[in-house]
Amino acid sequence: MYDHEKKSVNDTFSIRKITDDILDGKRLCEEDDISFLKEGELSVLMENADRIRETLVGDTVDLCTIINGKGGNCGEDCKFCAQSAHSHTNCDIHKLLPYEAIIKEAKSNEEEGVNRFAIVTAGRSPLDEDFEKLLEYYSKMKQELNISLCASLGFLTAEQFERLHAAGVSSYHNNIETSRRFFSEICTTHSFDDKIANIKRAQAAGLSVCSGGIIGMGETMDDRIDMAFTLSSLGIKSIPINALIPIPGTPLETLPRLTEDEILRTIAIFRFINPEADIRLAAGRRLMTETGINAFRGGASATITGNMLTTTGSTIKSDRAMLTKLGRTII
Repeated sequence: MYDHEKKSVNDTFSIRKITDDILDGKRLCEEDDISFLKEGELSVLMENADRIRETLVGDTVDLCTIINGKGGNCGEDCKFCAQSAHSHTNCDIHKLLPYEAIIKEAKSNEEEGVNRFAIVTAGRSPLDEDFEKLLEYYSKMKQELNISLCASLGFLTAEQFERLHAAGVSSYHNNIETSRRFFSEICTTHSFDDKIANIKRAQAAGLSVCSGGIIGMGETMDDRIDMAFTLSSLGIKSIPINALIPIPGTPLETLPRLTEDEILRTIAIFRFINPEADIRLAAGRRLMTETGINAFRGGASATITGNMLTTTGSTIKSDRAMLTKLGRTII
């Protein structure tokens, strides 16, 4: 445990020593003195977070894209979401897209060098008829594409996860959103434990789970640290970090936007607590310089990208250019 004088754990030498310990196999736990994550100098924290990234993850970058397969009119009351029927936004509401529209986008993304493609649907769980269609979609995509396939379909049964995996899906996206303590402040129609149980069902079916959350919803830095430890305990290896861009018509519309420094500190924190995971930039990247170039210098190792996204502020082409500038290799 890092239980020596707190006044010294935040200095440059101590942060470097903690980093060395992590590189030697030490893993931070909640009992450690981790005040350096909140109080340490940001530039030092970023420098050492990137040492961890470079040594334990490497210079290769994983790019993934998504398509909104079914949009809007979701019955869940997540306060951040424009697609919730409880909010009053002008989001696009549409039924499950036809296969032709989805495969066209997937092939285009693959041609631009994307590693993974995901279909995302609004709603707690897909309708039975939609789920059967999605299984057909994924089986066809597995035959027509060379990239990995991911799904984000809400809550599924153990059997549904097994069938999804058998259809060619290798990873499943299911954010825990925030800490256990703060979760009920942003959603009441399902619980934090519902999220954890769903993740474990996906893992039991052989799927790799991508799970992270959203920062800037009114939570504290301690909440973010708790979220990072929860993800570590679940063995999550792909952690998307979204910075909230408040959407008019949602309950969080009046919240202030995060500063770049706060986002960068959060990215570094997640790297220290999840040293071997892909810390993946997601929504809110336009709040940062060059849509996150400094985050990639401070521990980030992957990103959600795509020409159809408006929340990142980037395109596949611009992301590839930025990553090439940094000397990263897109796998």
